Amino acid sequence: MTQLQLFTTPVAPTNRAATFDDFHAANPHVYRELRRLALHYVDQGRARVSMKFLFEILRHRFIATDGGEFVLNNNYTAKYARLLKASEPRLATVFETRKAQS
Repeated sequence: MTQLQLFTTPVAPTNRAATFDDFHAANPHVYRELRRLALHYVDQGRARVSMKFLFEILRHRFIATDGGEFVLNNNYTAKYARLLKASEPRLATVFETRKAQS
């Protein structure tokens, strides 16, 4: 009888997008919807908005994405926050971000 090796079993490859840039290029509607939601909350008078909160709203609405094992990867929240801050003047101060380690 052989013992199963739990942590050395090869994992089948997934079709998950390799990087944020790949995911963003394949799913431009995610950015548009995050922008729309963020501006909605700013228009309601919010000074701060959580990107994690916006991701949960999109998950709740069952947003479809292309090329991902997960519909919305939590690893992309900081990237989307920075992208929105840089590209939308009204959102420049809405998201709190820390200095990127990379």
